[in-house]
Amino acid sequence: MSSYLEFDFKVNPPIPGTDILISELADAGFESFEETDKGCKAWIPAESYDDSLFDIIAVFKSSEFHISYEVKMIAPLNWNAVWESSFEPVITDQCIIRAPFHVVDRKFEYEVVILPQMSFGTGHHETTSLMVAKLLTMDLQEKDVLDMGCGTGVLAILASMKGAAKVWAVDNNTNAVENTLENITLNKAERILVHKGDAAILQGNVFHVIFANINRNVLLADMRSYAGALKQGGSLLLSGFFETDIVQLLDCCGQNGLTEKERALKNGWALLEMRKD
Repeated sequence: MSSYLEFDFKVNPPIPGTDILISELADAGFESFEETDKGCKAWIPAESYDDSLFDIIAVFKSSEFHISYEVKMIAPLNWNAVWESSFEPVITDQCIIRAPFHVVDRKFEYEVVILPQMSFGTGHHETTSLMVAKLLTMDLQEKDVLDMGCGTGVLAILASMKGAAKVWAVDNNTNAVENTLENITLNKAERILVHKGDAAILQGNVFHVIFANINRNVLLADMRSYAGALKQGGSLLLSGFFETDIVQLLDCCGQNGLTEKERALKNGWALLEMRKD
């Protein structure tokens, strides 16, 4: 097991600064997070860290937030034991998202088993729960579906369970790709192709439905690619951003021929369903 660096971040104001920081740290290679009263703790393998990583964290440069931190080296951890002590099932009326060590409950129409490693997408975060709730209302039978920024693969697996003809799960993070493959096996999910890469991999492929739960900056940068990979009449589901980002995202969507069909909000986070007419 690797040694890890533990960063204890103090964020002022903590809301929404902590969520922004966690999202950007994840993109920079940090693997695990714990929110605190004053900010968050974040862990990264010692061999993966160098000071230049913080050069790409935009929130550090923002005048809206003051961020300080302390760092220490910690002994190798049994991460599975850490997760097992804190990971609770995510339950909706139709669906339960649970870990392999949770008790099986057969009363739900959909049961997704997620091995809770360091990837995002266990269903606990507001953006994932918004996506799951929307996906459960959609008719995906015989549809081609893309889960962009798949994390644990939970959306791809649910889409497969709902009868999608073909599902692509794409992430640029190696750990996320490996975790998605593990979770596909755990769920005996079918018709899912997993790819490591970014939006460039979409060229020449089209989908009826695209789920993109990433962050605002990536969504804005890759909107043209998403629009190009969406079939006429198809739906693009966007999340991973705050309610305050909606106007900017709608403007970008409009420039790429997409119109708003629906939106949902949860604790300041947002989901947009866009349509390509």
